[in-house]
Amino acid sequence: MQKIIMFFCLLCFASNFGQNTISGKIVDENEKPLEKSQIHISSKSTVSNRNGVYSINDIPFGPTKFLISYVGYQSIDTIITVTQTQVINFKLRQKAERLNEIVIKHKDNYYNNTVSEQKIKEAVIEKFSSQSLANVLKEVSGVSILKSGSTIAKPVINGLHSSRVPIYNNNVKIEDQQWGVEHAPNFDINSAGKITVLKGASGLQYGGDAIGGIVVIEPISIKKDTLFGKALTTLESNGRGGTISTSLHKGNFCDWSWNVQGSFKYYGDRQSPSYNLSNTGNREANFSGDIKYIGKKYDFSAFYSLYNATIGILSASHIGNVNDLYNSINNSIPYIVNDFDYSIKNPKQKVMHHLAKLNYNFNFKDNEVLGLQYSFQFNNRKEFDLRTGIQDSKPALDLNLITHTFNADYNLVNGDWDYKLGVSSSFQNNTASPNTGVMPLIPTYDKVDAAVYGIVDYHFSSDFSVEFGSRYDFSSIQATKFYLKSRWDERNYSPDYNDFIIGDFGNQWLTKPQFLFHNLSASLGAQYSFGSDYDLYFNLSRAVRNPNPSEFFSDGLHHSSGMIELGDLRIVSEKSNKISTSLQKKWNNFAVNIGPFLNYIEDFIFLKPVGFETTIRGAFPVWEFNQTNAVLTGVDFNSQWKITKYFQHKLMISFVNGADITNNESLIDMPPLNINNRIQFNKKEWSNLKLELQSEIVFRQNQFPNNNFISNIVVDGNLVPVEIDISSPPQAYNLLHFSSDVDFKTSKNSFTSLGLSVFNIFNTKYRDYLNRQRFYADDLGRNIQIQVKINF
Repeated sequence: MQKIIMFFCLLCFASNFGQNTISGKIVDENEKPLEKSQIHISSKSTVSNRNGVYSINDIPFGPTKFLISYVGYQSIDTIITVTQTQVINFKLRQKAERLNEIVIKHKDNYYNNTVSEQKIKEAVIEKFSSQSLANVLKEVSGVSILKSGSTIAKPVINGLHSSRVPIYNNNVKIEDQQWGVEHAPNFDINSAGKITVLKGASGLQYGGDAIGGIVVIEPISIKKDTLFGKALTTLESNGRGGTISTSLHKGNFCDWSWNVQGSFKYYGDRQSPSYNLSNTGNREANFSGDIKYIGKKYDFSAFYSLYNATIGILSASHIGNVNDLYNSINNSIPYIVNDFDYSIKNPKQKVMHHLAKLNYNFNFKDNEVLGLQYSFQFNNRKEFDLRTGIQDSKPALDLNLITHTFNADYNLVNGDWDYKLGVSSSFQNNTASPNTGVMPLIPTYDKVDAAVYGIVDYHFSSDFSVEFGSRYDFSSIQATKFYLKSRWDERNYSPDYNDFIIGDFGNQWLTKPQFLFHNLSASLGAQYSFGSDYDLYFNLSRAVRNPNPSEFFSDGLHHSSGMIELGDLRIVSEKSNKISTSLQKKWNNFAVNIGPFLNYIEDFIFLKPVGFETTIRGAFPVWEFNQTNAVLTGVDFNSQWKITKYFQHKLMISFVNGADITNNESLIDMPPLNINNRIQFNKKEWSNLKLELQSEIVFRQNQFPNNNFISNIVVDGNLVPVEIDISSPPQAYNLLHFSSDVDFKTSKNSFTSLGLSVFNIFNTKYRDYLNRQRFYADDLGRNIQIQVKINF
């Protein structure tokens, strides 16, 4: 490892130090020069002279962000690959002056002017090219990760996850059986150009059920007439595999533009610091592409993406009896540890997700736009279990989910008033294959949704605005499901739900449950800029989330997690009432953002461990869905300090406290206090050399409910009652990570970046409270990552 680091450092200093000068002219549609236009290229800025001419020196090679703006004109925000000193001219289109002032003032709050948005840049996305979306979102304060092993992860925003945090890919809500804790979002991070996180239920144009927050993913969008691409290769020691991703982008300001991207991942077993994590490899083959026509009055686009993954599940998570679970928890060693292997055996998941979208936008005027969008999604999820006498190729769970969605959105800016109006509808069908030989965890169902929303934003001045929005949602869900009569009686469903029964099949009831929902959500917020670079955001929201199919109908073994899950037909909708604020302050070399929140959730739905159940396939912990009234409070803090010209410090602190106020105890699965410190060194004169040392401190979660239970295990041939401790959180831990990268020119039209990262430098042994497989094994050990990116 020392030789690798020494070689990399020598390479950093020996690289090409070249920089470029970008100059040009800014004019309007009539070729009139625009004096004092704002030009931002990379981290440098200038204004044009009386002839509209500008010039900026020391621009690095590679894809570079250009932002050109002028009051009264549409801004140009694009990416251009810089390969040499060159002249680039821009032509701006005129628009209403008041609208452009608002856009410039609130350009960092595109989705909601009264909520502090947090964005993840392309450079950070590329660093995590081989990992999941959740790992990238962890770069935002207040976001944690809920994991089911080494490769299955989903984001937790201010203590909430799964259906409470919808994810939008290119303005389409990803529908991929996202109800499961053990289901990672079916999305390839390499196709993202920008990611925005909105905390709380304030993005009403996206949905009324986002009581945790919203993740908005946008692909790279090119408006300048240019053609460029990149190829990214990542090699990792932990898993002994790698990722290859390549993309090509063609832009044009008023004509056709297109993007294509593909990636491939291949990994074997991951390793903890002490042993191999058997059967934790994964494979991915992904593709996305779009084509767009931009006219003077309208634009039209078509988009398609494919996500195709095979994911191994830790062998030790599928235990044979209570003894195995008890020993795994108390001995801290998995009961199955095999040698490293690239093969993926059962248990495993196979997931394929198709997304296609058509979009049309018509500009009545520069400040009045109508958008129409249709999307289609097909998701196939197969989960394979360890089953005696049955072929390994036969899944124990086989679900096909089809979703059709139509949206119409109207935006109008009229003086100090901004209006957003929209309607949406969707039809969803989930089919559970009857050929698995197992009663499906989730049944066949049909779901219909319809919604209408309105948002009004009034700007009292350039420093103060208020926004109000409301949304009505209708939803209908009808399922077809077999219930064992013993389970029906155990859940006490008679006589309340006897009208759902439509057939008698011996020891089973055939039922057809149907539920209707009418929900009203609303949001009120304000944004105020005062003093010297102070920005205050305040938001009050009311949101309603309906139970998902898992919470209603789960009835059996969830094969990917090795747990029996039980839904409840009595589950009702959650109601979230949240107050959130954010105060931002910027000095010359220091910036700080602090965001406290309080979220009172009526009928909060959560999974609770209730015991153990033995089946013909082994013994498994039983978790059932419950409801309570809950209060979540917390604060997110982050700061950036430019210590010197070359050194920068970043700090992120997140704290959440979840209280079950009905039962006077703590909520389960709340992220503990975590502190993230980073010291960065960046010297552009040395081929844009970047070095970063990161400390990730995760404290022990001391606020948790006691869900331990007593069970009998075999000791020396005798049954002995013992307490199964599935409640106590693991100890606190501190991980150190290092990353570096350097850029150099390899030819006239290409540019290369080299990166070296070491995660968990000291190979620290730890278990994370939000990892469902912490009962069975330690988390990941040291991982050395080498990354090569070629821009062309």
